[in-house]
Amino acid sequence: MVILADKVLWPITRTRYGFNAETETIFPTTVSFIDANLPLLVAGFLFISAFAHTAIATVLYDRYVEYLDRGMNPYRWYEYAVSASLMIVVIGMLAGVWDLGTLVALFGLVAVMNLSGLLMEQRNESTTETDWMPYWVGVIAGIVPWIVIAITFIGTVTASGGEFPEFVIYIYVSIFVFFNLFALNMALQYLEISRWRDYLFGEKMYILLSLVAKSALAWQVYFGTLNSPI
Repeated sequence: MVILADKVLWPITRTRYGFNAETETIFPTTVSFIDANLPLLVAGFLFISAFAHTAIATVLYDRYVEYLDRGMNPYRWYEYAVSASLMIVVIGMLAGVWDLGTLVALFGLVAVMNLSGLLMEQRNESTTETDWMPYWVGVIAGIVPWIVIAITFIGTVTASGGEFPEFVIYIYVSIFVFFNLFALNMALQYLEISRWRDYLFGEKMYILLSLVAKSALAWQVYFGTLNSPI
């Protein structure tokens, strides 16, 4: 993926003040910061996920099993906090969010969302009544990046007169659905509905969702940027 798409570079910009000496006024201006290799970013979250799963399956396996017996998996949330945050940066760039500060904020919010999942499991490890506060904090932190991306996305489509690569729309919709399925999976676990009464079933669903979501984003970006670059 990286070798075949090594020339797909996208700009990351930053906003700063400009100064008009004649009128002695300041104004916002956008300047180029760096050109990012989009396929490399995609490969990044795949490698992060692969590294985490390899570590869990080997050197961390015994502790992983112990955590599962306690109804929690911190390793999952640590990995998601990085890989899912990188995914949202890629989606944001595809939609037209290229400002460095905004991309950092998107990354941070998704990281908070996933660490809220960790807090949810830690707080409810030994409680008789589920504390949903970490869950709702995660939901709020997680929905904001999608709103920011949607605002830029709609503005870009409007400005282009509807001429916009369809693969970006497919990515936005499909990965948004997957992000919500993760939240649904957790809710079903703590509501103990049907097969989700068994924590291990929910764990298997997390693994499946992670595999499908990351693969779907990776290949959609790969083929989309090669065949229909923005």
